[in-house]
Amino acid sequence: MGRLSVNLCGIELDNPIIPASGTFGYGYEFAEIYDINLLGTFSFKGTTRDPRFGNPTPRIAECTAGMINAVGLQNPGVDKVISEELPKLKKCFHKPVMANVSGFSVEDYAYTCALLDKEPQVGWLEVNVSCPNVHGGGMSFGTDPQAAAEVVAAVKAVTKKPVLVKLSPNVTDIAAIAKACEAAGADGISLINTLLGMRIDLKTRKPVIANTMGGFSGPAIFPVALRMVYQVANAVNIPIVGGGGVSTPENVLEMMLAGATAVEVGAQNLIDPMACKKLVEELPAAMDTYKIENLKDLIGGVSNG
Repeated sequence: MGRLSVNLCGIELDNPIIPASGTFGYGYEFAEIYDINLLGTFSFKGTTRDPRFGNPTPRIAECTAGMINAVGLQNPGVDKVISEELPKLKKCFHKPVMANVSGFSVEDYAYTCALLDKEPQVGWLEVNVSCPNVHGGGMSFGTDPQAAAEVVAAVKAVTKKPVLVKLSPNVTDIAAIAKACEAAGADGISLINTLLGMRIDLKTRKPVIANTMGGFSGPAIFPVALRMVYQVANAVNIPIVGGGGVSTPENVLEMMLAGATAVEVGAQNLIDPMACKKLVEELPAAMDTYKIENLKDLIGGVSNG
């Protein structure tokens, strides 16, 4: 493999660049503007057991160096993803793809993951535990180590493919939750999901987002994401997919130094649809600048001296 290649949970990637779930659809729209097979892989739109219309509009608000969104996991449901979306995806993407899964109960997660695990093109299951637990008072699974571990154990019991757990940054101790997921059998950790943010329209004096608050993403959150990747990398012994505000090849290198094996790119895809293609193309020059021969050698290489 080339100097950009990395190994994520036993699957070789040509490079570490992964468009994040919710910013790349099911791939085929981006395939109309460039060959998406140049990516390491991508994480497709968050999938739930049943179809979801999503939250009321407006769902998106711009803010300094980022954006806030409250789309509400709009998707056609796992059955249609398997019957309609994956066949279209297969025509334009010829590598293992990452399936992002959301749920509102432990049973939801297990049901959806069991179905997607059987799909040949799915390489990894990225389990988003930032969803509200309907049986636990609405608190996110990802804010409680035990609740997160229960989801992981249930998913691992019905799947064979690598399970990555996507963690919420809206917690006091993200390392403790990552450790609980690892103990429950997780094959990797993906972080961070969006921070919680809000904007107010001064003319109407009402929140800009119909949902009042939403997920804050974009370059502004990069230092927070980098810190959390570093903390989790020092707490677990499983691979990490780092993300949050990544917009430059230098950001990618920082994420990998902090401990990430691969790097997700989210909001930048909405700013520039060619963002991930550019990152793949620009990485070698950035590596040359900092005298990096192979990306694999960079993982977790930050010096604290």
